[in-house]
Amino acid sequence: MKLLTLNCHSWQEKRQLDKIKCLAAAIKQNDYDVIALQEVSQHVNAPIAYDHIKTDNYALILIEELRKLEVYDYQFVWDVAHLGYEVYEEGLAILTKHPIVEEHSFFVSKTSDINHWKTRRIVGATISYKDQLLSFYSCHLGWWKDEEEPFQSQADALLAHIQKDHSFFLLGDFNNNAFIRNEGYDYLMKHDLYDTYELASEKDDGITVKGKIAGWDENKEKLRIDLILASHPYIIHSSRVIFNDQNHPIISDHFGVTINMTLTM
Repeated sequence: MKLLTLNCHSWQEKRQLDKIKCLAAAIKQNDYDVIALQEVSQHVNAPIAYDHIKTDNYALILIEELRKLEVYDYQFVWDVAHLGYEVYEEGLAILTKHPIVEEHSFFVSKTSDINHWKTRRIVGATISYKDQLLSFYSCHLGWWKDEEEPFQSQADALLAHIQKDHSFFLLGDFNNNAFIRNEGYDYLMKHDLYDTYELASEKDDGITVKGKIAGWDENKEKLRIDLILASHPYIIHSSRVIFNDQNHPIISDHFGVTINMTLTM
């Protein structure tokens, strides 16, 4: 099974459509089973395509680009977390080529007011994969030292909501550097979760952010804040950073993470 997570910084990138095409080409090439995306936006004034999805929804445009590449088997779930940059409904998405049994969407922040930029929602999907149920959650959480919306409270809410009667994966931008001890990363690891990067037989440096980006305005360090966490210690053949100009071109202010795994322990 192949997984990908990416904070796509959508509609804030120069040459945005070219970068969506780059993402679509990588998806076709690597044939991911499940893809988790964060900062998946649509303009508040864009026309409705269907349900709550608008015509410029980043995930919808990505699906359309995949179809141009004759890749037809992906579907997606999306929901809004908050308004970003004043004019975008910023949300999260899960894309998969496997049957979706159940969709998930819930807030983990103290507030559920989408007009507040610190409002955090999780979007997930339970899929049927080789006669077993697996749940995947696209996560975009706050910062450890945020007094208004602390990471610990959001992590607690996330862990309370997820379905634990079958295997699950948490993918996304956790806004906590895995290189820093006794903060958000270590807090998650105390809750019977497994970092697929640490389990991987083959891996790189894992760095997904270099220098200053949105939300890390003073950062000068190399960060590993984009993670794929699992409920069980599966066999992880490889964990690679992608879209970092070494493994595919840069398409966002975050690099992505991809793993290749076998669902046995």
